Amino acid sequence: MPYLPPQRRTHDEVTYWIRESVLPESHTLVAVRDEEIVGYAAVRGELLDQLYLRPEVRRTGIGSRLLGAAREHSPGGLTLHVFQLNAEARAFYAHHGFRVVATDDGSGNMENLPALTLRWTPGVAAP
Repeated sequence: MPYLPPQRRTHDEVTYWIRESVLPESHTLVAVRDEEIVGYAAVRGELLDQLYLRPEVRRTGIGSRLLGAAREHSPGGLTLHVFQLNAEARAFYAHHGFRVVATDDGSGNMENLPALTLRWTPGVAAP
């Protein structure tokens, strides 16, 4: 994601945050291929907090399967945040029925990048 500013956190800081915050507070789904982790999704209530894939497995259906499992875990709907500049993710979520419900100027995130809040609600078609 070339639009991202330089990383502010070290690998150790990110690992600590995942281990101490994300995993204990989330329902985490992991995609494995040939005994290698290739993606994961973290869901907290109706917030799809994270969905990441290794670049080489994008557009292979793994992201769709992770999203499907997240929907099964939160059948009432899901909300997520995505950077406005992340066109690939925005297209993925739009394809899966998410719609924009809010925008922000980026002042509330570490990257200071404008973001969108997207929502998927079962039975509601995206415009």
